[in-house]
Amino acid sequence: MVAQRELSEAEVDRVFHALAASTRRDILRRTIEREQSVSTLAADYEMSFAAVQKHVAVLEAANLIVKRAEGRERLVRANPEMIARARALLARYEELWRSRIARLDDLLAETPRFGSSDTSDNNKNEQGD
Repeated sequence: MVAQRELSEAEVDRVFHALAASTRRDILRRTIEREQSVSTLAADYEMSFAAVQKHVAVLEAANLIVKRAEGRERLVRANPEMIARARALLARYEELWRSRIARLDDLLAETPRFGSSDTSDNNKNEQGD
C-alpha cells in the first residue's frame, strides 16, 4: 500500500478549483471508468476541442488525471492516488465537523430548557400558592 501524504495548500487549491466545474467533474468521472482520448471526451460536449483540452489541463495540473501520448492521440485516465488523497482530506473535514456537532449536542443536552419542571414550579409559586 502506498503511504498517503498530506496535500499541500497549493494542491488543495488546485483540486478544489479543478472540481469546481461540472464539466471537469464529468471528465474525471468518465476517466475513472476507463482511459479515454481527449478527442473522445471532447465529442460529448457542446464546446470546442480546445475548451475540453483546457479542462483536461486543469485536471492534469491538479494531478487528478494523467495524460499520456499514444501515437497522435492523448489518452487520459484518472489518478486514483490523488483522488484517494483528496477523499482523505474531505474525510478529515467531515470528522472535524462531526466532532463539533457532537460537542454542540453535548452542550445543548447540559443546558436547561425553557418549560422544564424547575421553571414550572417557579411560575406556580409566583401565582400565589
